[in-house]
Amino acid sequence: MSVTATDTAVLDGTPAPEAPTRRARLRFLRGGKTRTGLLMLAFFVLLAVIGPWIAPYDPDAMSDQLLQPPSGEHWFGTTHTGQDVLSQILVGTRGVLIVGFVAALIATVLSVLIGVTAGFLGGAIDEILSALANIFLVLPGLPLIIIVASFVPDTGDLLIAFAIALTSWAWGSRILRAQTLSLRRRDYVEAARATGESTWRIILFEIMPNLTAVIASGFVGTVIFAVLTEITLAFIGVADISHWNWGTVLFWAQSNQALAQGAWWWFVPAGLCIALLGTALALINFGIDEFVNPRLRTATGSSRKVKMRVGFTPVARKPLGSAPPEPSTSKEPRT
Repeated sequence: MSVTATDTAVLDGTPAPEAPTRRARLRFLRGGKTRTGLLMLAFFVLLAVIGPWIAPYDPDAMSDQLLQPPSGEHWFGTTHTGQDVLSQILVGTRGVLIVGFVAALIATVLSVLIGVTAGFLGGAIDEILSALANIFLVLPGLPLIIIVASFVPDTGDLLIAFAIALTSWAWGSRILRAQTLSLRRRDYVEAARATGESTWRIILFEIMPNLTAVIASGFVGTVIFAVLTEITLAFIGVADISHWNWGTVLFWAQSNQALAQGAWWWFVPAGLCIALLGTALALINFGIDEFVNPRLRTATGSSRKVKMRVGFTPVARKPLGSAPPEPSTSKEPRT
């Protein structure tokens, strides 16, 4: 293993500096995009946890208040059968996040196992695992999920999450394989081999820490894909419409011509929730990109400095239409 600055400080008897990983973690959490995205995501996670408990009505309960606009009694209005839209949104948030995070977790585990193993071991194992990833890459994800959901009688959230994960792990596996191929010839990996470290210990303690940001970015991207896929399945009526989620709300609104009837409160809240959740995950992904790529941080910092200097640096400008000054040909007399 290579000797780090911390090891040198300990050998010299001086206090070791702060771990760079901790500073990097703090820098990542200090970013404005990351903090905004995490706060927005935490809000939706909180709704998913307590939403069914704080829902003012049963989302399936009907009443005689048909297509009522938002009011003090029904904050998000009612549907054509008098169902409370706010209760449907609150109850449906849990299903959306369960599918998103479970699918992303399964897909990330598969991509890490297959991609890192193929990239580090190489040889026949690499060829077999790469061929498997290529097969799943050419499979059409959404049509395959629609076929599975159509033939299975009870398409619950976990089944949809598993189907989405099986069709979304291959791309992340290819990226991790390429990164592992680049890392396995680094000096610290060769030093670990020379000291007799086992293969799996090298992968866990030398390769994986350098892939953390790439894995996190792939996880967030898969959450976005899984959420949009589940909402699409519910919106087109393929998924079980008896399970409430935001796509189910949009399905019933579209089926009963809410837009034609001017019942904007029926579909706007679900659409806003989808947009806000997608924005939160995208901001987190942008923060990860800035954390991984130092040039993005440098460019952002440079632009901020330029913006701060605008208006404070005097610039002499020539009047419009003025000709450039002619060079002087006269010579001063010698004394």
